[in-house]
Amino acid sequence: MGNEVKCTVRFGKEVSEGKALLETSEVLFRGGFRLKLPFASIKSVKAVDGELRLHTADGLAVFELGPAAEKWREKILHPKSRIEKLGIKPGAKVALLGGFDANLDNELNELKTAVTKDRVADDADAVFLAADSLKELSSVAKIAKSLKGATALWIVYPKGQKSITENDVIATGRKTGLKDVKVVGFSSTHTALKFVIPLDKR
Repeated sequence: MGNEVKCTVRFGKEVSEGKALLETSEVLFRGGFRLKLPFASIKSVKAVDGELRLHTADGLAVFELGPAAEKWREKILHPKSRIEKLGIKPGAKVALLGGFDANLDNELNELKTAVTKDRVADDADAVFLAADSLKELSSVAKIAKSLKGATALWIVYPKGQKSITENDVIATGRKTGLKDVKVVGFSSTHTALKFVIPLDKR
């Protein structure tokens, strides 16, 4: 995906190898030390000779990313909106199953999408299932049977919870015959995994 890179990071007097992640609204680093740099806190962004240089209130963080440095700079300076990352087009038909934040309703309304709640319309382009626990995943099999053609099922689940993990979500989707094709940072607290019917089964 290009949003997760093993690299060396320099921050103040500290230097460490580790894993850098470019999230929806922040840059994370996990290595000998940890960094969490929200885009809003970054004062300037430069890509120089394969280094991503982020000036923050706490100092300069330098990520040795190689060719990815320029791409990360662009994504930090011009982040895609959540709707763009989810691939929802103006006028699309969307089904929302479970509880979602009010901002999502506003974003979908701006696109003039047709939204149904707590049921899947026959001609839905995308279905969003809010799964905050394994219990909510029990409905995936039924939803999968209602999908047609290229209709996408997005399962939205909390980050960093042991009660429901990415492996749980992937296993549930695959068990119903669906294929996981994309992962998106849905919000600061949730991740969205996209499932579709395999091409040869449509």
